[in-house]
Amino acid sequence: MASQMQPVDVHDDVMYPSAIPFLLVHLACFGAIWSGVTSEALVLCISLYWLRIFAIGAGYHRLFSHRAYSTSRVFQFILAVLCQSTAQKSVLWWAAKHRHHHLHSDTPHDTHSPRQHGFLYSHFGWIFARQHDTFDEDKVSDLMRYPELRWLDKFTLMPALVLALICFLVAGWSGLFVGFFWSTVLVYHGTFCINSLAHVHGKKRYVTGDDSRNNWLLAIFTMGEGWHNNHHAFQSSVRQGFRWYEWDPTYYILKALSWMGIVWDLRMPPKKIVRNEHGLGVGVINRAAEQLAGHFNSASIANAIASTLQGPELAALRDSLARAQDRTADALANVHIPQMPTREELTATARAIFARTQSLEEIVDRAYQLLLTSVDSYLAEPAKARS
Repeated sequence: MASQMQPVDVHDDVMYPSAIPFLLVHLACFGAIWSGVTSEALVLCISLYWLRIFAIGAGYHRLFSHRAYSTSRVFQFILAVLCQSTAQKSVLWWAAKHRHHHLHSDTPHDTHSPRQHGFLYSHFGWIFARQHDTFDEDKVSDLMRYPELRWLDKFTLMPALVLALICFLVAGWSGLFVGFFWSTVLVYHGTFCINSLAHVHGKKRYVTGDDSRNNWLLAIFTMGEGWHNNHHAFQSSVRQGFRWYEWDPTYYILKALSWMGIVWDLRMPPKKIVRNEHGLGVGVINRAAEQLAGHFNSASIANAIASTLQGPELAALRDSLARAQDRTADALANVHIPQMPTREELTATARAIFARTQSLEEIVDRAYQLLLTSVDSYLAEPAKARS
């Protein structure tokens, strides 16, 4: 399979042939002008939207991507068929791409980050890039052991085609255009908004090292998937609306199914995380520190230092940095440089841009080291420092 560790090229061939069916599905919605809009077709459209949005949240996302609960192979297969009736590729492809997203969320390696690649690319453009046509089987080795899921991967569009035929048989051409195509397009963009809007608009309750946000409006239209910052804080939780007032009907339905014995082992977020009293992992701290350090212009700071220090003083500083080798940040930290932002300034900036976290001091410490090292790299190249 193609490597998943290369940074995404936003100039990749977005008009890959797979984009043509996607465009045709949208154009098919205008077929309702010819067929008319019947009450039966509207009922189909509304029903299929909510059924398949539930399948995406409960199936593609919480079960196949995060294993947030357990179920039988029969119900797992039913969910997989419902998922693929949305024409969003196979559960193996979807889960592999989503797991990759969480490993590299909003970094250059993320497949669909608005910060890195722009809003439209993160919303749907990335799907049609040639490099995303395949998936890394190693990322879904737990799912690959099910032959029925591998079979569905070979016949990705079959559930959607069967559903389209059923809609036609139930309500004629209006059932096809309105019931199937309208609901499919609405499900497309409801899902895609989590990749795009939920990383741009909303509130951040937790420091997650990325741009994930809680968006109550998206939570309504996606049956709870809009609590995206919650989800990134504890990815394997079956419940994404952590607070009682956070609307999460996908969880409510799964909870009801657990009472009937259809699903079980529902994983819940630890109380420490819900109360925001948990320490952050090293990876999250490093990502947050990079964000914090990025708020300060290393080149400008280095340029100011080079302009202020006299020739011998600057030479002595560079000599000290050269002798420090791998401890250049420590060497800079021990030198009084008025142009360098103080640790207190970094802390104030961190409090302004991040949600409350017990790991704030660790983020600031790491960010200060990153900033010092970056300034050192500019000081080591006088031409670059003067640019």
